[in-house]
Amino acid sequence: MATVGPSHGGRYSRVAILFHWVIAALVVANLWIGLIGGSMPVHKAVGITVLVLTLGRIAWRLGHRPPPLPPLPPETAGWERMVARASHFAFYVLLLVVPLTGWAMSSGAKRYPLDWFGLFPIPYLPISDSAAHLGHELHEIVGFGMAGLVALHVAAALRHHFLLRDGVLARMLPGRRAVP
Repeated sequence: MATVGPSHGGRYSRVAILFHWVIAALVVANLWIGLIGGSMPVHKAVGITVLVLTLGRIAWRLGHRPPPLPPLPPETAGWERMVARASHFAFYVLLLVVPLTGWAMSSGAKRYPLDWFGLFPIPYLPISDSAAHLGHELHEIVGFGMAGLVALHVAAALRHHFLLRDGVLARMLPGRRAVP
């Protein structure tokens, strides 16, 4: 059963904040590398890193519930709460699916080189060539979905911080205190 640690004023734990910002930085960097056609060995290594960190984040999350949301204004629509929950769930799904489809794409009969920043090889997935081709097609689609979700997430965080001034963003900022 998930536990809630000592009160941190409605803030996420340091570990959750670290996972959030490291994964966010890697995702944004990898979206950029993927879109500009940058270094594919780096793109793949960063993608595998995102996958491993996401698994760690999920394991952490299973044992550590997030802090309760600060009181939302009564005029907050139900659809806004639903969109927030759905987008967070979609992030977890995409943080797994995007790297896995990329890994599948590299694991086909063509066997593109796959290693972690040149330090050690990453084993190929035991999949067919047609599954690798499907991985390629899905990787592009879900990659664009991730880009859109990142833009939506940033816009929502900035709205909470600058327009609503409700302390939601402060809960995930390193070294900051949540607004009461």
